[in-house]
Amino acid sequence: MRIDRPADELTLHGYDPGAFFDELFASVGTPRPEARLLVELINGLKPGELERRQADLEKLLLRKGITFTVYGDDKGTERIFPFDIIPRIVAAAEWEHIEHGLKQRIAALNMFIHDIYHEQEIVRDGVVPRDIIDNAKCFRPNCVRLKPPRGVWCHITGTDLVRHDDGTIYVLEDNMRCPSGVSYMLQNRALMKRCFPKVFSASKVRPVSDYSCRLLETLRRLSPQDIASPVVVLLTPGIYNSAYYEHVFLAQQMGIELVEGRDLRVIDGVVYLRTTRGHRRVDVIYRRIDDDFLDPLAFRADSMLGVPGLMDAYRRGHVALANAPGTGIADDKVIYAFVPAIIRYYLDEAPILPNVPTYVCVDDEHRDYVLSNLDRLVVKAANEAGGYGMLVGPHSTPEEQAEFAKLIVDNPRNYIAQPTLSLSRVPTLIDGTHFEGRHVDLRPYVLFGDEINVVSGGLTRVALRRGSLVVNSSQGGGSKDTWVLD
Repeated sequence: MRIDRPADELTLHGYDPGAFFDELFASVGTPRPEARLLVELINGLKPGELERRQADLEKLLLRKGITFTVYGDDKGTERIFPFDIIPRIVAAAEWEHIEHGLKQRIAALNMFIHDIYHEQEIVRDGVVPRDIIDNAKCFRPNCVRLKPPRGVWCHITGTDLVRHDDGTIYVLEDNMRCPSGVSYMLQNRALMKRCFPKVFSASKVRPVSDYSCRLLETLRRLSPQDIASPVVVLLTPGIYNSAYYEHVFLAQQMGIELVEGRDLRVIDGVVYLRTTRGHRRVDVIYRRIDDDFLDPLAFRADSMLGVPGLMDAYRRGHVALANAPGTGIADDKVIYAFVPAIIRYYLDEAPILPNVPTYVCVDDEHRDYVLSNLDRLVVKAANEAGGYGMLVGPHSTPEEQAEFAKLIVDNPRNYIAQPTLSLSRVPTLIDGTHFEGRHVDLRPYVLFGDEINVVSGGLTRVALRRGSLVVNSSQGGGSKDTWVLD
């Protein structure tokens, strides 16, 4: 809702969350307890001060080159990542619930991935249908019988969470291949601490700045060599990848080499980095390349991005990879529908964080329902990301619905459908002139080394277009800082 205001006055007095769950406000003009300090600060700023701070943030974004790449854009590939000055705030008790739920989910999915590439007991016991696995695009036969270091497959995870208007937090999807966005979380925090230094201290916001150190420690512990300083590198597809800014940022933060496939060479089952002083052995690779392009001898033969022989070196235990190849099986949106059952099967526990109710189109009854209700549902392709391959039924045309109906009938295994959730909102500064509620999700980041650790924060993505539910940056979304209170 737009707030009408006198000239040169911009406050949250009278902000109306409307019919949606708002992360900062319980009702019209009434902030939630955890947001009260922030709201009082904003309402107490001098006229023009908040707009000035937002403009300063945007200048810093430009100066720092905090960008993302949009594929297929004739106007240019590089864009500044949009950022809004009003943060999302999470109370300590709610974060504890989220943290427990994420740890439970990651533990169960790690066991699932290991089982799928070994005994497939969960398939034999009829919990996950065999044809779902056999027809999974991201199942990698080359990973059968692999034994990752310490038995961990998913070292870095970004799990997308949403809140419905009933206040419940749901898991929207799991990202276990090469989850991105953590650099924006870190940069958002650095920017916000410049804007609101006093309220950070008063609100006791938990830090996220140690993420890079924790990530490096997680990677070092994977080293096959028992040495004090194993060599860790970050493997990037190169400058045209949409997350290349993040690859550069994380490599700099960790103090490790950023490399492309051509910089590495496998000799007698050992990976080496080409340097001006000769070859240097590599112990751990934080790879930001999908499985398909990782090794032309094991996956796609036409890949120019990977390292020939890398999978052989990995299988022989001479190098560690994070995340392990094959983890994408748990990213499949059809597998997602079975995660509650996966948790019960491996952990004998009820899921702490629920899934969004999901219709699996390969099921005849589910498919019939979906085809009859395309105007009410969100339809997603099993292995697409970034807001692509998706139909948002209530915002779609009859022609788009007909197109998706044909796609579903032709390949039902590739589609799921979910009810349209009323995503929670956060006040957002629009055009530097007024506040409106905008829909958000949350991507917390989880590191799995000796144990599972959830970073106290995450990337809050915001749909900047009025009424939009699509938060992806490539689809017009931006981000906010996420404050988890101590």
